Amino acid sequence: MAFTDGGLLRVNNLSCPAGEKTGGILEIGADGEFQIPAALVCGSEAGPTVLLTAGIHPGEYVGIEALTELPGRLDPKKVAGNIIILKAVGKRNFEHRYGSITREDNKNLNRAFPGDQYGTVTERLAFALRSELFSQADYYIDLHSGDDYEELTPYIYYPSVCTEEVCETSRKMAQQADVSYMVRSEVASGGAYNTAASDGIPSVLIERGGMGMWSLEEVREDIRDVLSILSFLGVLKEYEAPRMHFPREIRNVRYQAASQRGLWYPAKKAGDLVTEGEYLGCVRGWDGNVKEVSRADFGGVILYQTGSLQVKTGGPMVAYGELTYTEDERSVRIQNYWTERAESFLEQRRGELHNPIAGRWMKEIESHLPPYLKARIGNPERPLRVLDVGCGAGFFSILMAKIGCIVTGIDLTASMVENARRLAAEEGVQAEFLRDNAEEPHFPDGTFDVVLTRNVTWTLPNADKAYASWIRVLKKGGVILNFDADYGARDDSKTDGLPKNHAHYKIAYRMMLENEEIKRQLPISSFHRPAWDVDTLSALGVKDLTLDMGIYKRIYLEKDEFYNPAEVFLICAEKE
Repeated sequence: MAFTDGGLLRVNNLSCPAGEKTGGILEIGADGEFQIPAALVCGSEAGPTVLLTAGIHPGEYVGIEALTELPGRLDPKKVAGNIIILKAVGKRNFEHRYGSITREDNKNLNRAFPGDQYGTVTERLAFALRSELFSQADYYIDLHSGDDYEELTPYIYYPSVCTEEVCETSRKMAQQADVSYMVRSEVASGGAYNTAASDGIPSVLIERGGMGMWSLEEVREDIRDVLSILSFLGVLKEYEAPRMHFPREIRNVRYQAASQRGLWYPAKKAGDLVTEGEYLGCVRGWDGNVKEVSRADFGGVILYQTGSLQVKTGGPMVAYGELTYTEDERSVRIQNYWTERAESFLEQRRGELHNPIAGRWMKEIESHLPPYLKARIGNPERPLRVLDVGCGAGFFSILMAKIGCIVTGIDLTASMVENARRLAAEEGVQAEFLRDNAEEPHFPDGTFDVVLTRNVTWTLPNADKAYASWIRVLKKGGVILNFDADYGARDDSKTDGLPKNHAHYKIAYRMMLENEEIKRQLPISSFHRPAWDVDTLSALGVKDLTLDMGIYKRIYLEKDEFYNPAEVFLICAEKE
């Protein structure tokens, strides 16, 4: 929503000039019946208005504290649009230490939307929120936790009973959260975010924390999720946050309630995976006899469950969701990125093959091979079998084929595979090139002597899985030679200091920004490398592991078109 009153953001009794932020008690409802601690941020540029709420359930503290701290993290000069923050919607109930039920009328606010102007106190509050706050919002983020008796694994809801456009935008908002799961809701009203979506406002609900507790870590995670969504919406500028998770989608949730009161004994923890028919817990009477058993109707993940000893009739025992097995959208995005870069990549590798840098690469590869493998180079009776993972245009594959190795190059991008075949033919060498997944190459155990990679692990959504797979396809005594850098710690869209003929100048700037966006979605971008790689490979049980941090100084002697400003390292790991 654009600025109003000549750049002044006004929400009932509170106002904030452009480029500033303010706080106070917001009055909503007839005659200011409801008073809510709030903050307004009016950006230095025009843009959409985002509504943030917490404390719709006043006993859910993580979100309340997150929105209490959030205004201090926001610089209006880096905001385009408006942010309306309601820190504790149920302020009165919060102050009397009530949970999800309003003390005056025994109603749950998040079941009362769209509300009633002339109804009970809870219904009047729902009506006021919808008519006075939702009506001003272009987007909505609601923060929740498990109730004071519920433990949960962090996840995020997005609505589906709304227009296709609102649903898809909400889904993309949900994808920005650093949680393992996102749940597609099939409810049209009752909840605040469902009702907002029905009104045409893309909305999400973040769940984190529970059992009437909160921690600084959970608060910071909530804040990071909110900032990431604001950045995605274009409201917050110059914000980047590496992520550990890319949420997997859940479209079918089973909410199991107790048919009678008793003592609840869960068999699992929130976040555990379960299989169809698996025992989830039971309700016992005071005599110890089992009154009710909970079993999974289908396989999935436990989202939340009662963590207290007591359950009541109709109260929740456990809720679990069925995972939707769709292709990882990060992998699709990565494929699209490298498909668009395939031709320029081919041109670069073609030039690199006929540059002194090619000899330097070969010298490094040969010097890091164990003596018993190095001795087989050029031996036609026992040639080395090499897997070039993420082969791109085939640079390493061609170099290894030229010294008599039997080489298979794999890449997820079809156009890269075609270009590798084309370049190998130009160079007059024999090598096999296949389209395959670097994380799960489809080869039998113990197929190769060497797994060779260059600038691959930093692009993988599941690099730990890739390392395990590479070890699997190696023969005993085989080695992984992984050349990579801590690209997640760099902003490669900044080309200062690169020579004018550098390959990066041949890449469209939007592609450079796309590269940075992809990195933000990859867990490996948040790890300290190569320390993480060393720890991961060590845990997988390799025999010998060496780390060379100085290789980039020996490879990149000139600042030419092939120069790499990143500090490339080499990890050499030998299979037991």
